Amino acid sequence: MSASKLDFDTWQSLVQLQADYASAVDGGHWELWPDFFTEEGVYKLQPRENHERGFPLCTLAFDGRAAMRDRVYGIKETLFHDPYYQRHVVGAPVLRGVGEEGIRCESNYAVFRTKLDGLSLVFNVGRYIDLVVPTPAGMRFAERLAVYDSEMIPNSIIYPI
Repeated sequence: MSASKLDFDTWQSLVQLQADYASAVDGGHWELWPDFFTEEGVYKLQPRENHERGFPLCTLAFDGRAAMRDRVYGIKETLFHDPYYQRHVVGAPVLRGVGEEGIRCESNYAVFRTKLDGLSLVFNVGRYIDLVVPTPAGMRFAERLAVYDSEMIPNSIIYPI
């Protein structure tokens, strides 16, 4: 990877990673979710105010695939909630840096939620701040921080954003 830009194949792999991620979580394929990350990958869902002020408190935080697999088990086996569908709309990644550590990029997202007996509503809106690295299995997230804009969120977030 060049220090300033990506070749087309690398760019396409980055865009495909984002699309595949959204497709998996929107389709309820929770068992696939940890595999979008490196073994030590980090996923965090954090309010914008905390992020901008440098506060570490997150709504959800998982360090490593093992923690993510535990969440998947919880989603499938132990958490009781009104079922709902979610649908991501994700913007194209904006490159913030390309270097030895990987690709730093940001993407805006909007997630809509549809309960089985209701209308679709805007559920969560914000931006992903990602560190993506090449692996033998393809591009993976070393870090994915979902920073949501509103301080008001539903009383529970069950599924990954």
